[in-house]
Amino acid sequence: MEMVSAAKMRRAISAVQAIRPYAHSSWSVLTNLARAFTEYNEGLLNIREVKSVLVVVVSTNRGLCGAYNANLFKKIRQEIANPERLKLNRTISRKIESKVSNENLKIDFITVGKKGDAMIGRLRKNIIASFPDLAYSPKSEEVRPLAKIVMDEYLGEKYDKVVVVYTDFVSTINQQTKIRQILPISRVDIEKQIAEMDSHAQELGLKIPKLEYKIEPSPNEVLEHILPRLIEMQIYHAIQESNASKESARMIAMRNATDAAGEMVTGLTLAYNQIRQGKITQEIAEISAGKAALEQ
Repeated sequence: MEMVSAAKMRRAISAVQAIRPYAHSSWSVLTNLARAFTEYNEGLLNIREVKSVLVVVVSTNRGLCGAYNANLFKKIRQEIANPERLKLNRTISRKIESKVSNENLKIDFITVGKKGDAMIGRLRKNIIASFPDLAYSPKSEEVRPLAKIVMDEYLGEKYDKVVVVYTDFVSTINQQTKIRQILPISRVDIEKQIAEMDSHAQELGLKIPKLEYKIEPSPNEVLEHILPRLIEMQIYHAIQESNASKESARMIAMRNATDAAGEMVTGLTLAYNQIRQGKITQEIAEISAGKAALEQ
């Protein structure tokens, strides 16, 4: 199982590394466009007071991956117990704080992976959709139904904010659980997510625009076509990062299990030899004692 997980991990890491250049460029275009047209406050850039939140949870279908799902569950419980961060709404140029009480804040979930269903079920929260098939290296077009639900629910004003909880792949032995705002589009979360990808994120010029955009036919029409694709990309990237983290965690867990089994075998073999040697010594002592008794 360790070797199988290692092979899957290499494929997952390759998939993550393959989409990072596109993620870099697309978020750079988005932040520069939104910065250039800060007066655009409609659709997916519309900012509202947060009264309801939709959380996309990226988990796994199976266990045997160490503390991967446990850390994810811990992060979700912390956010629900203290939802001040969930109530804060940030966009490209400004932020708004919600006056809704923690008890009245509505929090619903979309789950990716069967373990996420079990987690949210224990919290007794509402799951509006579940995508177990996306937990294993999905293609970009397979993420579109999930992204469509997210965007439709936000545009219909059923939810005022959408976030994704996923596990960021840092290295084979280091995976970090993250929560990022998807809607409304947040410059802070975009820059954090890109900065987490690699050390070359600063070359994108997210703080100082390198390009001046001239938009035809109009900024509104261009943003209406670009923003949905970028939302799909952000969700797809979160799933791919989680997939690489999952396989890395599973490989480490299987390696630890193999090492623990080896230590157990060594310990049991030593105990067996000690007991066997004790019985042999006892039999020799009994034979010697019997012989001595006969000679008397």
